Amino acid sequence: MAEKNDSIVRNIGRFTGEIWRAIKTPANSSEKHEVKRTTETEERQTEDGKVTLRRTTIEEIEISKDES
Repeated sequence: MAEKNDSIVRNIGRFTGEIWRAIKTPANSSEKHEVKRTTETEERQTEDGKVTLRRTTIEEIEISKDES
């Protein structure tokens, strides 16, 4: 999904990438769709300096095409 501050060049690149991916992907392969991506970040100060803890959770749906 495009961000509000993305440039036109960035959006054209994304569009071109999606078209290229569609051309290269075989029709009978499974598809993965990312539904949600959540990133949690926490910074802590330690004796050795600042430490950044980051957890990323990705929820996907995979659709397998049946060969009938």
